[in-house]
Amino acid sequence: MTNKISSVPAGSGKVGFISLGCPKALVDSERILTQLRLDGYDVVPTYNDADIVVVNTCGFIDAAKQESLDAIGEAINENGKVIVTGCMGVEADKIRDTHPGVLAVSGPHAYEEVVGAVHQFVSPNKQHDPFTDLVPPQGIKLTPRHYAYLKISEGCNHRCTFCIIPSMRGDLVSRPIGDVMDEAKRLVDAGVKELLVISQDTSAYGVDTKYRTGFWQGRPLKTKMQSLCEALGEMGVWVRLHYVYPYPHVDDVIPLMAEGKILPYLDIPFQHASPKVLKAMKRPAHDSKTLERIRKWRDICPELTIRSTFIVGFPGETEEDFQYLLDWLDEAQLDRVGAFKYSPVEGARANEIEGAFRKR
Repeated sequence: MTNKISSVPAGSGKVGFISLGCPKALVDSERILTQLRLDGYDVVPTYNDADIVVVNTCGFIDAAKQESLDAIGEAINENGKVIVTGCMGVEADKIRDTHPGVLAVSGPHAYEEVVGAVHQFVSPNKQHDPFTDLVPPQGIKLTPRHYAYLKISEGCNHRCTFCIIPSMRGDLVSRPIGDVMDEAKRLVDAGVKELLVISQDTSAYGVDTKYRTGFWQGRPLKTKMQSLCEALGEMGVWVRLHYVYPYPHVDDVIPLMAEGKILPYLDIPFQHASPKVLKAMKRPAHDSKTLERIRKWRDICPELTIRSTFIVGFPGETEEDFQYLLDWLDEAQLDRVGAFKYSPVEGARANEIEGAFRKR
C-alpha cells in the first residue's frame, strides 16, 4: 500500500467510523459524526464503501491501546485512508511508529481537528443540500433510540495512581448547566426515554466553576449535581447517574430517588475497600464511613441499586487487604459488581509502587 495521498480532496464524501472505549468516547464520536453529517458527508458501515475511515481510540489501559492499534491497522489494510483521534491520540509518535500510513492524529475531544482532517483528504458529497439533508436536532446518536448518554463534563481533577485519564483528557471542565439542559431537552423531544448522565466524576460537576449559577429557559440553576438532578427529574424520563464518587453531598440526591424523580441507581467505582490500598491508589472519598453512608442511603431509599467495579492485584495488595475487600463486599451487599485484575499502564504512578502484580 502506498502512503502517497493526493493533496486535493477527492471522493464521494463517504466516511467509515470506528468508535472504541467508554461511553464518554462514544459521545465524542456522536459529536464528530453529527458535524460530518452537517458538512455533507455520508456515514457508511463498510471499509469498501468508505472514502476514508476515522478511528476513535481508547488509551485507558495497555490492552485497550493494543486494541486501538489493531483497529487502526485493520482500517489501513482494508481501506488505506485513516484518521486517528481519541485518548490514545496523545501518543501520536507511538501510533505513527506502528502505522506510518495514518493521515492525521489528534487527541480526545478534538472535534474540529478531526473534522478538518476529513475535509483535507476527502471532499463532502457534492449533492449535499443543507436545507433538505437535515440532521435531527439531537444530532447523530450511536445508542438505541430509547436511551442516550448525557455528558456533563470533561477531564478529572483526581490523580489516582493507576489512571492516566487526566494526562489524556485534562483537568475537570464542567459544561454550562444551560447547555446540558438544552441537550437533555432535545433528546427528550426526540423520544429518548432514559438519560444516562456521565463524566469522569459526576459528583464533582461544577467544582471547577465554584458551582456558578447558570440559566435555563430564564430559570437560575447552580452548576451542581443536585441542581442538575432536580431539573432533569422534571422532564418525565428516567435519569440514571454513572461514575459517582461517595462524597457527602451525594446524600442530597438520595431523596430525589426516594421521591421517584430520578432512578434509584448509583454507579460508584469504589475500586477497593482496604484503607491501605485505597491510600496507595490515592482514591478520593475513601473514609471509613462509606458503609455507614450506604446504609443511610438505603434507609432513605430502600429501592436503591448500587453498581461498582473493583481492582484486585494492585501493587502492594496483601492477602489481608484482599480479605478485607471480600468482607467489605459481604457487608455492603452491592447489587452489581465487576472485578478486574490490575493492569499496569505506561505512565501510571502505580507502576512505581513496590509489590509485584499477581493473578487471582
